[in-house]
Amino acid sequence: MDAKLLLPFPSPPAALHPAAAAVPKSLFLGASLPLHPRAPPPFPLRLRPRPALVVAQAAVKRRKEVPFDNVIQRDKKLKLVLKLRNILVAQPDRVMSLRDLGRFRRDLGLTRKRRLIALLKRFPGVFEIVEEGVYSLKFRLTPAAERLYLDELQLKNESEGLAVTKLRKLLMMSQEKRILIEKIAHLKHDLGLPPEFRDTICLRYPQYFRIVRMDRGPGLELTHWDPELAVSAAELAEEENRAREAEERNLIIDRPLKFNRVKLPKGLKLTRGEARRIGQFKEMPYISPYADFSHLRSGSAEKEKHACGVVHEILSLTVEKRTLVDHLTHFREEFRFSQSLRGMIIRHPDMFYVSFKGDRDSVFLREAYKDSQLVEKNKLVLLKEKMRALVVVPRFPRRGGARTSEEAEGANGAVRLSDEGSDEEYDEDEGLSDMEDFISELSGGKSDGGYQWGDGWFGENDDAPPDFADDDSSPQEVEVTMKNTDGSANGRAAVPVFPDGRPRERW
Repeated sequence: MDAKLLLPFPSPPAALHPAAAAVPKSLFLGASLPLHPRAPPPFPLRLRPRPALVVAQAAVKRRKEVPFDNVIQRDKKLKLVLKLRNILVAQPDRVMSLRDLGRFRRDLGLTRKRRLIALLKRFPGVFEIVEEGVYSLKFRLTPAAERLYLDELQLKNESEGLAVTKLRKLLMMSQEKRILIEKIAHLKHDLGLPPEFRDTICLRYPQYFRIVRMDRGPGLELTHWDPELAVSAAELAEEENRAREAEERNLIIDRPLKFNRVKLPKGLKLTRGEARRIGQFKEMPYISPYADFSHLRSGSAEKEKHACGVVHEILSLTVEKRTLVDHLTHFREEFRFSQSLRGMIIRHPDMFYVSFKGDRDSVFLREAYKDSQLVEKNKLVLLKEKMRALVVVPRFPRRGGARTSEEAEGANGAVRLSDEGSDEEYDEDEGLSDMEDFISELSGGKSDGGYQWGDGWFGENDDAPPDFADDDSSPQEVEVTMKNTDGSANGRAAVPVFPDGRPRERW
């Protein structure tokens, strides 16, 4: 091969290009090109300033925590029983026929045609079935359950002053200092308000409230601002921590310096970037939920700091320090929450926890719980725990267990039955509704073929006399075992006995 082919392509001689010889050499190959100046734009360009980095919009992955999910799983039975009780107590003398109960199947979340009498017999500590005539069946509360219901009503009436304070705080945090009564009704059970709070609290205290007409219905408006109430629970907790640290500083000499670190809950593991973003958000100045937030820009870190303070304060006002996320979204206009409220709450796992168990998501105030128990329990929570103990009373108790609902009311009985009734396992079937999934758990995981079907809304089976032999755990079916009384190996003297050891007569 010719060696010239391996050399770089030679440049043409200058004599062949006279015009190129006059141009001075330049390292820029396009220096000899005729470049025309660029025409100015018809209107001046307005450079937008680059938005500042918003710490609040950093994504944080949600971690599943079993203790909080167990709270929702544990109250699955109680949720259905309370729905049944609310329907029952609305009837005269708190007695209702099973035929009338069939009209509330959809309200109870029972989309399948199951026998309601079989459902009521699962809770002997709460409901009792009364037979009036041959084909007339009614049910009512047991004496223990009715006593708890009356105690709950009396406690709510006695704590009317606390309910007024909670309503005033809720209105003080809103932007216009007025909220639709329909929206407040979503939180009446969580806040511990009476059932008819509009006709009682809202009308008895005209110095604090006033019912006004709004575009979408009647609303409750605040008439008096109290600066003493405009102190959030987070601020009170911060003052207590400062006082405690001051006492420790005076008692301890040569105490080492304390670094400003984010105190994460036990078991919550975050990446380094997530912990850094949460730490930066926590170092931002605190914005009180009772302060004016009309000047805060939507989507900014300051607005999310205020929104987190509002959610924290609302959860602090609730009885169990938790509520549904949907209940908070109803107040999106009053508190100017973002459209993705659930995502905003998930971004702050150091303050809140969102559980996906159940039909709707629930949000917990993390600092108010230790494992799956509330740190501070008021009287309403204690009454609910007693009600949960009645719910888990078995229909046919085992030997050595509590056999009556009165025994379950004791402290030891309530704790024991609550532990037995807590569901520690998760149901993976998300296609069924919460109530239907609960009914499947009651049936022991059996198919629908094991149930006797009614004809829907007004079923004959619901009005028929109770057939206590249709249940799987019927007491008539006793397992008979053979026992050798003489201890012989051939077994010729075998006598049938009951499970508790008592001999059974030969027929």
